[in-house]
Amino acid sequence: MLRPEDVGQRVVVRRIVGIRAGRPRFSDALGVLAELSESHLTLVTAQGRLELPRAEVHRARRIPPSRRPAAAAVAELEHAADLAWPAPTRARLGDWLLRSADGWTGRANSALPVGDPDRPLSTAIDAVQRWYADLGRPALINTPLPLAAPVSAELDARGWCAGPPVLVQTAPLAALPPALPDVAGAPPVELTTTPSADWLAIAADRKGDLPAAARHVLTAVPQIRFAQIRVAGRLVAIGRGTVTGAGHWLGLSLIEVAPEARRQGLARQVVRALTEWGTAVGATTAFLQVERGNTEAVPLYRALGFTTHHTYRTRTAPAD
Repeated sequence: MLRPEDVGQRVVVRRIVGIRAGRPRFSDALGVLAELSESHLTLVTAQGRLELPRAEVHRARRIPPSRRPAAAAVAELEHAADLAWPAPTRARLGDWLLRSADGWTGRANSALPVGDPDRPLSTAIDAVQRWYADLGRPALINTPLPLAAPVSAELDARGWCAGPPVLVQTAPLAALPPALPDVAGAPPVELTTTPSADWLAIAADRKGDLPAAARHVLTAVPQIRFAQIRVAGRLVAIGRGTVTGAGHWLGLSLIEVAPEARRQGLARQVVRALTEWGTAVGATTAFLQVERGNTEAVPLYRALGFTTHHTYRTRTAPAD
């Protein structure tokens, strides 16, 4: 049977769905274990959330992670994420993207080595370094794995530093609303098309001062909403939602709650409001990026049914 440490893992559950000719009939369900209690277990499946009474469970076990995503699937999601966090200064190196935003965040100031750079790998990395040097910026390369494993190996050989692993996680939107029930008495979530001054102030506290390039990164997306929750006129929770990548990817970012307002379900309420908006405009899958070591956010997203699609690291060229 399943144990508490299996929450957040892929499992298969065989349940009793009826009796025929005096014998039980079974059906198997495959998904991510979102909740486990003495009376029920809850799965997030491709069709949505499924709550099963323990009395109906005949057998349940954890299964190995799914196979690695196809290269095309990683490339599609990486390009959707790029459109959701758009750097104002951009160039191409074959299929590779070169991005700069006055140093604001690693994602907006790094090369994305997806596709063919139209030259040998070693020459392509040299060209990346020259491009950033011409801008007076350190050379950074994001390496989505396992897609960019050859790039990562070449950077290892050159002595490039590696940042912490970042999880790129996804969840089907159909599964999220039941995981995000309204919190009784919770303040409403307001969605706007432009960020308020105090919204930007919270983002600056999290990400650092906001130069003009940062405001471009935050706002230059055609389909976008900024979520905010106020208590007694004070902003206590924010979030950002974008719809990109042929319109079906909902990107969630900057989900932040003031320290004194945490553990009241406000982050869930922000995610709920943004997923409802995303669903209304045609998105089908949510994604987010979170550092593996974020001990507060990772369990929250796991409980909501997010699973890791792939990972990446931001690589930095060694100092001369």
